[in-house]
Amino acid sequence: MTDGRNHETRRQILYWRLLAGVFSADQQPALESASAGIVADLGLPLAVLDPGISIDTVVQRFPEMQAEFDGLDFAETDTESETGTDDSGHAIGADDVRTAALVSKLLLNVFATGSGAVSAGQLSGWQSDANWLRRTLGHEQAGAVGGVLAELESEMVGRMRLREVLADPHLAAQLTPSMSLIEQLLRDKHNLSGVALANAKSLIRRYIDQVAEVLRTQVQQTSVGTVDRSVPPKRILRNLDVDRTIWKNLPNWNPRDERLYVDRLYYRQTAKRTVPARMIVVVDQSGSMVDSMVNCTILASIFAGLPKVDVHLIAYDTRALDLTPWVHDPFEVLLRTDLGGGNDGPVAMAMAQPKITDPKNTVLVWISDFYEFDRSQPLFEAMESVHRSGVKLIPVGSVNSSGHQSVNPWFRERFKNLGTPVISGRIQKLVHELKNFID
Repeated sequence: MTDGRNHETRRQILYWRLLAGVFSADQQPALESASAGIVADLGLPLAVLDPGISIDTVVQRFPEMQAEFDGLDFAETDTESETGTDDSGHAIGADDVRTAALVSKLLLNVFATGSGAVSAGQLSGWQSDANWLRRTLGHEQAGAVGGVLAELESEMVGRMRLREVLADPHLAAQLTPSMSLIEQLLRDKHNLSGVALANAKSLIRRYIDQVAEVLRTQVQQTSVGTVDRSVPPKRILRNLDVDRTIWKNLPNWNPRDERLYVDRLYYRQTAKRTVPARMIVVVDQSGSMVDSMVNCTILASIFAGLPKVDVHLIAYDTRALDLTPWVHDPFEVLLRTDLGGGNDGPVAMAMAQPKITDPKNTVLVWISDFYEFDRSQPLFEAMESVHRSGVKLIPVGSVNSSGHQSVNPWFRERFKNLGTPVISGRIQKLVHELKNFID
């Protein structure tokens, strides 16, 4: 039993070192020294303790370890004991300590990403280690940690020279499209060229396609409109209502010659109530609204694809840009935006107002945090005027997946009093509001 307790103590030392490495930037000399002694006793190379050396490098230098990393099973590491035995009562041995050392190596490499600058080589090594972790966990468990790994990768990308990665097709292909990555690409797109620019565009399009697939499903769930009884049915064969025609002409049945004489044909009414003639989407493209800019350009393109919806798109910071000619292609829209830091809502309103030709059939969606500095009053007065003219005004604090939004309290209170409260930041809420208006 003494050996079992000793092995369990050594295993716990390795795990305490793992936790210290993940959650603390400072090394613990006592744990480092003890762990080095344990690894040496196990006959493992000291590279097992260095999170800067990838698993691929370890197995390249020590080919005999390939099978050990391939055979790792996290289930074997789940038990804790103070008696030196596992849950089945079996004594914990040197093999269990060895497994703990290898598991600690893998987890430390993946989750202890540090805080300094990241090179392309470091990112490549981390991506490889993350793949080792996914294989070890299996499909189901790997899916559960997929979001965490994506966040870690985005954070590392944020600390590296992105242009170096984009210039390497192999590295660029392994990047996981995310909002933080797209933001960096949009900010740096003017400094990219050649292979780097092509890879950046590919990543942006991949992300757009992923988001569009989700949003398109939500939009398509809307009904296509109610039947408009005020519109006479078209008298074409396709619309002929046979059952109603027979029923209405039954008095004309002649039993002697067994014929039904039809005085009048009846047709189905298929005309739908007209959807809004115009949807104007105005998006604040300042730095704090990047996720809104991306989501709303995609959403606008989807609505633009619906019949009888005339979608206009305006982006603004201190200047306003009419992106309507490219509204059907969010990729082109994003490439034409220049993320800025200021807000000048009245400039955007001056561009939007001439587009309002039929207020009753117009919806104006305005996405911003509404921090307008000294232009708050002029912007609100213009919005109030538009609303009172009959336009459906939908102010949105932000449009993202988390629902978090920060809105100028001054605007929030006035929109509430106007009867047009700022809607929730979740994009599903905006989809719901627009669907209701179109119906």
